[in-house]
Amino acid sequence: MNHTESDPQPIAIAFEPFYREHYAPVVGLVYALTGSRAGAEDIAQETFLRAHRNWDEVGRYERPGGWVRVVATNLARSGLRRMGAEIRALSRFAGMNTAVFPELEPVNEAFWGAVRTLPRRQREVTALHYLEDMSVADVAAVLGISESSVKNSLSQARAALVRKLEVEL
Repeated sequence: MNHTESDPQPIAIAFEPFYREHYAPVVGLVYALTGSRAGAEDIAQETFLRAHRNWDEVGRYERPGGWVRVVATNLARSGLRRMGAEIRALSRFAGMNTAVFPELEPVNEAFWGAVRTLPRRQREVTALHYLEDMSVADVAAVLGISESSVKNSLSQARAALVRKLEVEL
């Protein structure tokens, strides 16, 4: 979309409050997907580094939180780990990070362990829907798939989890 001088530009939100609000939930999402707390923190750091680099654009998005979740999910999907010196450059922002990540209760650990055994799409929709409390429409937007695909994947994931966890309905 081209903007003319008369078109108002969306006002970007500030990066630091955005980072403080979204960092811990993104780490939780990636942890649910990967099972690695260190890997989840690395992926979240890389995600927010990318957001910071492009903040003039990303900060003007209607839903920059959705953007970071798309990036984090994609990085988790590709198995990204340490990013070295670039991540350390972001550490001045991370120094503000005082977020505490609660350990999962044994029942939750068993559940997320079972989720991690699901096929990729089922794993992603389950984490976004239940951990991030996203609607079906929001999950579809983050993953770039149809709402019916999200519903189908959730249904398949639920059935598989019932079998894996031997849950009685």
